[in-house]
This record gives sequence, C-alpha cells and structure tokens, in this order.
Amino acid sequence: MSQLAPRGKSGEYLRPSSQFRDSIGIDSPYPPATGRYQLFVGLSCPWAHRTLVVRSLKGLEDAISVAIATPDPIQGGWVLHQQEEGCRSLAELYQLAKSGYQGRCTVPVLWDKQTKAIVNNESAEIIVILNNAFNEFAQYPELELYPEDLREKIDWWNEKIYHAVNNGVYRCGLAQTQAAYLEACNELFATLDEIDAALANSRYLCGDCVTLADIRLFTTLFRFDIAYYGIFKCNRRRIQDYQHLGSYLRDLYQLPGVADTCDLESVKQDYYGNLFPLNPGGIIPAGPDMSSLLVPHGRENIGKSTANS
Repeated sequence: MSQLAPRGKSGEYLRPSSQFRDSIGIDSPYPPATGRYQLFVGLSCPWAHRTLVVRSLKGLEDAISVAIATPDPIQGGWVLHQQEEGCRSLAELYQLAKSGYQGRCTVPVLWDKQTKAIVNNESAEIIVILNNAFNEFAQYPELELYPEDLREKIDWWNEKIYHAVNNGVYRCGLAQTQAAYLEACNELFATLDEIDAALANSRYLCGDCVTLADIRLFTTLFRFDIAYYGIFKCNRRRIQDYQHLGSYLRDLYQLPGVADTCDLESVKQDYYGNLFPLNPGGIIPAGPDMSSLLVPHGRENIGKSTANS
C-alpha cells in the first residue's frame, strides 16, 4: 500500500508533483503545429480524461493524435496498447525522453514527436495549452475555456476543487489511518455541498459558459458513482442524489463530443481490477447503470433572467 500511495506522518495520501512543465508557443522550443504532438492517456484516469475532453471540445482531433495506455499491475505501470516511438510502456517513453529518469511515469503526457521529448505531464497545464495554443488548427477556435475576465474565479474554483474533490477522493480511498480518511471525507462532502448550492443559480461554475473549472470537476464527477462511492469509501451520497450536481453532470456529459471521451468499463476495470490492496479479489461490479446521464438535464435557463425584455 505504501508503494501505491505515498503517505504523510498522519497517514494522509500525498500526491507527488509532475516534473515536465514546458509549454507550446511561438517563442518556445515547441511551436504550435498540426501532427507534431501526441497525447498519451489512460481512459480510466481522471487527470488524462481532462485532456481528452478539451481536445474534443476544441475540435483538435485532426491536429493532435492520441495513444492509449492501460495500467498493468504485474509490470507496475502503464502499458501502451500499441508500440509508440519503439516503446511498449510509458516507462520506456519517459526513458526515451530523459535517460536515467527516476520519477513517476504518469499520464497524461503531451509528447513532441519531432524532438522525442515530453513537453508536459501536468494535466492542469496541458488543458490550458490545448485551450489556447492550437487555435489555428482547431475546429472550434472561438471556444474559450479560460477567458481573461473569469480567470480569477476559475482559478479559485480549481484550487478548492483540486484539494477537496479531485484529489480528495484519492485522499479518502488511499488514506492509511481512520483520522486521515475522516478528514478527507468531511472536506470532500462539505465542498460537494458548497458546489451543489452554487449550481442552484448558475448553470456552470463560473456562469453561463463552460470553463476549465467545469472540465476539471467533470472527470471526477463522472467516476464518482462508478468507482469512488464504492472502492474509495466516498459513500455518504452519490452525485446523482444531489439536487443540482446530478443534472450538472448530465449537462456536461451531453455536450457535443464529451460522452465519446468517457469509458465506463475502463474505469471499473482499472479501479476495481487493479487496485489490489483495496479490492484483493479483483471482482468488477456489474453496475451502476449510467443511462441516467442521457436524461434531459433542464439546466439551459438556470441563472438567466426570466423577466420580459
């Protein structure tokens, strides 16, 4: 368990930092281009899922290719579905990029095929890059997911949601003391309650338009009832039981192209089948039925004035 989940003195889960933090830009060693860059992702991983959602919403499928990896508990890392750059695993790809690399080999990775380099492996930064660096190649360049006038609010939500929700579910599931679990669980559900209340009068977290804050929250919410409720012991309440969070999740899921980035079976297989310390039998649950995500969300007019003009 200690290898799966680094812990602090109180038994709390500690997530290591990403180590490749370059960007894409005209003045960067990595200029914007079509066909030059590739995303390495795992379909079960919420952090990698963010990048697929932004890629889809911006219409960057033709500009940025995708390589799929699956966690292999026997090898103890991500294995590529097909050989890429002569590599069969993510660990080999990291070694190709930086010989002697000793850090964690995680997804997502934004890869430069021309220089055989990892541009960035921090999902929060990759989605900002995908939002603004490839607009000349995007089908929907007018879609702005990180607008200047909302950045302070987006950043505020991102910081709150990252600690308490995105990473909070892992702090619950991978806690190694009861006290650490209870602290994380209390904070998780207090924050979900706060978000639910905010969504009563706002279609999305920052108003009428989808932003990166919504996308960062969405990939955790999608997995919540499927995996976190059960295997991570986040079982005080399901997302679908919330008055507003449930319909908000459906709203995001039903945005064009988003459902195609969601892989229910991969989520169940990887969380229940590969986290042996938490589920030693490796039994994959039969449910839940996620067809409810297709039910009309009815959030189109939330936050809009109903007064006659």
